[in-house]
Amino acid sequence: MPTYRPGPVSLILAALVALFLLLPLLAVIPVSLTPSRMLAMPSGELSLRHYRALIEDPRWINSILLSIRIGVVSSAFSTVLALCFSLGVWMFQPRFTAALVGFVLLPMVVPPVVSAITLYFLLTSISGVSSFFGYDTWLGVAMAHSVMTVPFATVLILVSLSQLDRRIDLAARGLGATVWERATRIIMPNIKFGIITAALLSFVLSWEEIGVTLFITSVNAITLPRLMWMGLRDNIDPAIAALSVILIIVTVLVLAVRSLVDRLRGAH
Repeated sequence: MPTYRPGPVSLILAALVALFLLLPLLAVIPVSLTPSRMLAMPSGELSLRHYRALIEDPRWINSILLSIRIGVVSSAFSTVLALCFSLGVWMFQPRFTAALVGFVLLPMVVPPVVSAITLYFLLTSISGVSSFFGYDTWLGVAMAHSVMTVPFATVLILVSLSQLDRRIDLAARGLGATVWERATRIIMPNIKFGIITAALLSFVLSWEEIGVTLFITSVNAITLPRLMWMGLRDNIDPAIAALSVILIIVTVLVLAVRSLVDRLRGAH
């Protein structure tokens, strides 16, 4: 089959569009190097003081570690819930499948403010029973993030299941496999990439969640997005720009590694 390659005009237009989209991100780099204590472009002198502040200030390190902990727990919880629900719907095909799926996807369509207020009252009620798991605790934040990310994980796993040949499951059932064996030995190995993608997406959504977090935290569970929001609201700390540059570099490296792995797989 003939291979179609874009012409020079298309490449130039694509490069201009990419540059237009990347300019706001690139503008963060010089801001992160400013010697000023406020967000501003450097006026000739460059400084790494704000990168050093990220290392020396324990608040940033603690918030990063807390966000990672919450993201991992929330991602695991969301993926397990979404997987159990999706497997049950796909294997047993209940009569009200559409209604059940719609109910699970409600947090995706409900305004985030409504979800945040609901979770606030839920966690404050739980705090009256246990201070370890409730309002302004990292486990409470992880649970709230799970509520928000379960719909996205469910969609990804359901899409993976929709591409799976149902005859595989029927053959396993005909050979006497139990429900647990069918789920763990037949179905899940065939949708493992969908499960991994759901877990990664849940972690990313939990990592960047700020709307709900503002309602359910106060002074104890300060995640990274909340600390950045506090820095912008209170004193416009340029360390936020330095942290943004680091996150951009990490994202670019992850994408580059993934592209390299895909290219090596294609070569083999």
